[in-house]
Amino acid sequence: MKNITALYKKAFIEAVILANKELFDYINNNLSLNDFEYTNITGFGGDNSLKIDLIAENIFIKHLEKFGNIYSEECGFRNQNKDFTIIIDPLDGSNNFYSKLPYYGTSIALKKDEKIVAGFVTNLATGAIVYRAFEDEVKYFSLLQMKEFNSFFIEKSKIAVFERAYEYPDICKKLNENRIKFRSLGAVALSLSDAINYNFVLHAGKIREFDVEAALYICKNLYIYRTEKFLFISKSEENYKLIKEIINQF
Repeated sequence: MKNITALYKKAFIEAVILANKELFDYINNNLSLNDFEYTNITGFGGDNSLKIDLIAENIFIKHLEKFGNIYSEECGFRNQNKDFTIIIDPLDGSNNFYSKLPYYGTSIALKKDEKIVAGFVTNLATGAIVYRAFEDEVKYFSLLQMKEFNSFFIEKSKIAVFERAYEYPDICKKLNENRIKFRSLGAVALSLSDAINYNFVLHAGKIREFDVEAALYICKNLYIYRTEKFLFISKSEENYKLIKEIINQF
């Protein structure tokens, strides 16, 4: 990739992994009841921030601010007059985390010249990172073993994921009529980044950069459809056409 040095690429990938490792270790070894408290601070994304949201964001800023401007769900845009911008969701699925539902993580995207050039999504419940960086293939990294691992997917998935399904009962009815089984898991970046393992992943409602940019880069070789209020990713052209037809009715 032009104008991005091999040294920068290597250092950035290592920094993202180390930031996620620090947060992963904190959650597993140092978490306290205080971390579940709301701060009554409204983050840039519009939500009331938990203490853990701010702890996570500070970890990422510490590791990544030397690589570019910071654009995070909690603090908003921090301009450092650099060519790169790092888009951060420091805790994807905060409500799941708060409720001790083991499906939450982080999302990091790197942007240069208005184009995403790297995306990392981490499942903090399992310690697994899925990422694609600088036009390379999708890779998987274990925070438990601190090394890459090989992953596989099942060609014929049994279910789809429909995030925020509860706001769209008419679409749910249409999916049911087509005998499509789906779940609403509550962590948009995690679900989108794992689209290859499902029939499809559909996200409805407000689409924020923090939630989607890293996952879109990871899944850029799949079928992707995006409007102002819908985003879905599918590995199947057949499902892509079907779901596109369904959601365009609403």
